[in-house]
Amino acid sequence: MGSSDTILSSWLFLAPNFILAALMYTLLGRVLLGLIVPPESPNYIWRFFVRVTDPFVAIISVVTPKAAVPVVVWLFGVVWLFWLRVGLLYLFLVMGAVPRAG
Repeated sequence: MGSSDTILSSWLFLAPNFILAALMYTLLGRVLLGLIVPPESPNYIWRFFVRVTDPFVAIISVVTPKAAVPVVVWLFGVVWLFWLRVGLLYLFLVMGAVPRAG
C-alpha cells in the first residue's frame, strides 16, 4: 500500500468521522445550553447551536414520539450520532481500511 493510498483511506474515514463528531458535540452543547437559555433567546451562541443542529433535529424528530420534549429529541440525536460513528468505524474495520498509527 503506497503513501497516497494511506492518505486517501485515512481521509475517507477521518472526514466523515470528524463531521459526525462535530455535529454530535454541537448537539450536546445545545442540550446543555438549552437547560439555561430560553428557546427564543437572542444570544448569538445559542442561535449558532440552533442553526447548526436544526437540520439534524428535524430528521430525528420524525422518528421520535411527538410527546417528547425538545431536550429529549436532542439527546436522542446525540445517541444516534454516536451509533453512526460506531457504525462507520465498524464498516471501515470490516473493509480493512481503518487508518493505522505510525
